[in-house]
Amino acid sequence: MVSREHKRAALHEKLQLLSSITNSHAVNKTTIILDASKYIEELKQKVERLNQDISAAQSSNHQNPLPMVTVETLEKGFLINVFSEKSCPGLLVSLLEAFEELGLNILEATVSCTDSFRLQAVGGENEEQNESIDAQVVKQAVLEAIKNWSESSDQQE
Repeated sequence: MVSREHKRAALHEKLQLLSSITNSHAVNKTTIILDASKYIEELKQKVERLNQDISAAQSSNHQNPLPMVTVETLEKGFLINVFSEKSCPGLLVSLLEAFEELGLNILEATVSCTDSFRLQAVGGENEEQNESIDAQVVKQAVLEAIKNWSESSDQQE
């Protein structure tokens, strides 16, 4: 009997952990497992999109490759990643100007510009802004800023 109680407690603990990892608010086992299954499918789709972005970036013009961009929606804002294998002088300024034009407040950012360019930023919408923006709008603005930066840096060479 002790063994059965121990197994039941262990199962309950594992279900609670699964529920917390998947942000499920379900209370019964079946719903927790269904929520976990949906969560896994969402993760698979994210991995697939990232792999497609990587493939597209690698197959694009290798002589002057543009930085790779991903934007994910967070609970209150966006996670923005920009990566290039080469240094990109002036790109950070262009990106910050694009964020400002969008009305996006950068809440936290990490930037590396030495041998490569890497930006990871968490941005939140300005509360005074009337229009709501989504991840696709943010990504388009970042890509437009990169395009403008690339054209201006090509003209300077």
